[in-house]
Amino acid sequence: MSQFKVYVTDYNYSTFVPEKEVLDELGIELTLKQCQTEDEIIEQCHDADALLNQYGPISRKVIESLDQLKVVARYGIGFNTVDIDAATENGVIVTNVTDYCLDEVSDHTMALLLSGTRKVTLMNNEVKSGNWDFKVAKPVYRMRGSVLGLLGFGNIAQTVAKKAQAFGVEVYAYDPFIPQEVADSLGVKLVDLDELYKQSDYVSVHLPLNEQTEKLVSHDAFKQMKSHTYIINTSRGGVIDEVALIEALESGEIAGAGLDVLETEPIQEDHPFLSMDQVLLNPHAAFYSEEAEAELKRKAAQNVADVSKGKFPTYVVNKNVKESLDLQEKK
Repeated sequence: MSQFKVYVTDYNYSTFVPEKEVLDELGIELTLKQCQTEDEIIEQCHDADALLNQYGPISRKVIESLDQLKVVARYGIGFNTVDIDAATENGVIVTNVTDYCLDEVSDHTMALLLSGTRKVTLMNNEVKSGNWDFKVAKPVYRMRGSVLGLLGFGNIAQTVAKKAQAFGVEVYAYDPFIPQEVADSLGVKLVDLDELYKQSDYVSVHLPLNEQTEKLVSHDAFKQMKSHTYIINTSRGGVIDEVALIEALESGEIAGAGLDVLETEPIQEDHPFLSMDQVLLNPHAAFYSEEAEAELKRKAAQNVADVSKGKFPTYVVNKNVKESLDLQEKK
């Protein structure tokens, strides 16, 4: 068991206590690396049985170069850093943590929605600059009776729906992979993209970034939205076409945006968003709480531990890989 080699490819964490608590029970040593490129991962993790991965690229080249690789465990829900097809073809399990930070991201979504709609941040800045006048926030519209459109209706979006409904907001969702009965059970109306754009007073993005979703929200989408629509993104920056968003904001096609994620992070010093009062910006922080981070790290490590014990982990992304592996299902 002690020969099972686990590398962290890259990280911005200050502690690895949760991972070590899981792996120490099996006598597995955790080796920390800071690899930014494919070649660095191949060179520094060449004998890895398992990779714990944050942002480093786990490409086909990497997967086919690591002969002993059995599992890539993502720190998070998304898995766009990993070539899933290459992993499956090479018998490598890819894992994530699908129930990670549900409350954190849904709370953050609601915080951006509330701050943008009630213009809390704008008025705070005005007061601190010496202007005691609520009229700087005009117009502000009542939330009760409005429509929130959710792009994607996975676990986080479903949690957002429940929280928004508590404010009297009607919820629409677009997600071709979600059964009608799931939406019905939550009192959410499943609609197509065009209807979601046209009917929503707020649009919140909850989609993974892939070939189908990259720049999905672009010029045509903004043209269909109401002039008072407020858009929120706590998923992946690349889902929104930023050039189109800037144009929509400048022309008044939509009213504002609350963005926790951007196409390029960190934000560039000359980015137009920085001078737009109608745009709220956060530094990709929606996922964060002390509790969520510890839970993520523990569950990601458990995915690795399960494979080391000859079992399929709880959270498998590429389920087709099971056909080529002789591992046991967890009981």
